[in-house]
Amino acid sequence: MARPSPSTAFGFLRGLAQANRSQFVCENSPILRASFSSAASTNAKAVETKDAAAAPTKAVATGGRKKSRYQMRAPRYYKGPLNPNQPPPVSDPSSRAFIPGPFTAERLEDHYYDTLKSDIMTMTYTHLVPGEERARKADRLRSWDDSSPYHKNRPLRGPRGGSTLRLLNKPRTFRNVPGLEKITVHTMVKGALQDKAYLAVAGMVVQAITGVRAEVRNTKQQLATWGLRKDVPIAMKAELKGPQAYRFLSSLVDVVMPRIKDYQGAKGSSGDSSGNISFGFSPEAVALFPEVEVNYDMYPPKMIPGIHVTVHTTATNDKDGRILLQSMGVPFYGKLID
Repeated sequence: MARPSPSTAFGFLRGLAQANRSQFVCENSPILRASFSSAASTNAKAVETKDAAAAPTKAVATGGRKKSRYQMRAPRYYKGPLNPNQPPPVSDPSSRAFIPGPFTAERLEDHYYDTLKSDIMTMTYTHLVPGEERARKADRLRSWDDSSPYHKNRPLRGPRGGSTLRLLNKPRTFRNVPGLEKITVHTMVKGALQDKAYLAVAGMVVQAITGVRAEVRNTKQQLATWGLRKDVPIAMKAELKGPQAYRFLSSLVDVVMPRIKDYQGAKGSSGDSSGNISFGFSPEAVALFPEVEVNYDMYPPKMIPGIHVTVHTTATNDKDGRILLQSMGVPFYGKLID
């Protein structure tokens, strides 16, 4: 082991002697002792003042509770409106049902709110001169003729030809302009009765073209003529709302329909008299969707199903629903039945 040089050892001893001398002077000098004690007390008071100033803020933020006690955790199950632990709203990021987005704006949706909505209101608007009364229509429900004593206090009867009342066509204003509510994509796979692989491929195709997890639908009744039994999985269904519905309809109008050879469009008589329009696509047309075409080798060609598309609108009759879809680019052919 190397020995330290004389200069290094001398410097260490000199420093140690100076430290001992200063400590001796401080302990034996009342003036220095008082100054050091006052400085230490000043520093201690400053630290206490800082902690006291931060304590109310911390108490207000935590509500006087521990951090693990006041943090909100969404309950796993909803226990009713009277339970003190209520789940946060869906828009809260801490909610279990929170869905982030939207991150982009759909072109067709912006086009509807910027241009189509005002144009449709102008086309279907009915103006009334101030002071003019609208013509009164007949009652929708029929009363009894009192030809029998049993007719007394009976409720009114439904319209002739059926008991279902159609939706009322209210005067057009900016509040009830027809709009897109949702789109339902449905496919019935007959081959699923013999081979469940047909149903799996149909679910993959529907999920690929819609971006929504498809639901399995079972038969509701037994039909021996078609070989159907009750509660047997035979169809797939997907519902699209909001931006996903506009994106799917834009893909149909801009990509799929123009590529179908001699495509005439939706039938003019399609509709349920409530503003909902339906049309279908064959398996060859479904293969033209870009989501299926890019991975065409993944789907067996004989198992690709056809689909039924139902566009649900806020219109109260088929005429207004057809005007909405025509403005978005969906063609119609044949006789238009309102």
